[in-house]
Amino acid sequence: MIDLASYVGLFLAAFLAATLVPAQSEALLVGLVMTGRHPLAALLIVATLGNVAGSVVNWLLGRFIERYSEKSWFPVSPKTLDKASGWYRRFGLWSLLLSWMPVIGDPITLAAGVLRVPFWRFLALVTIAKFGRYAVLVAVTLGLM
Repeated sequence: MIDLASYVGLFLAAFLAATLVPAQSEALLVGLVMTGRHPLAALLIVATLGNVAGSVVNWLLGRFIERYSEKSWFPVSPKTLDKASGWYRRFGLWSLLLSWMPVIGDPITLAAGVLRVPFWRFLALVTIAKFGRYAVLVAVTLGLM
């Protein structure tokens, strides 16, 4: 049962970290890797799935509630959304490979929804970015890099 709790906790931490809610999943992933009690592939898959799912929420927010962006309760300021949209317009679809980055990654995924990026392209690039970040983190933790 403790293994299931570890995986659920990692998924939720990764999910929240990818949404506009301030959270961090890297420390939990590193801690679980260091215990040596969990298969690395399983940890990478769970963390990636959670983080990608959070980014999908951002894309959906951008896609369907962008018209409310001027409201005070909207989770991203107009300035931040404009900045993220600028990154997207400047670098195009490939800017989604930066979705793993703190501060700018979440707004980029929101901007992708606002700018009507096709879902399957969005999903593919965000998955590559999120998995890549976690894979590098695990490799560094294990001293492989």
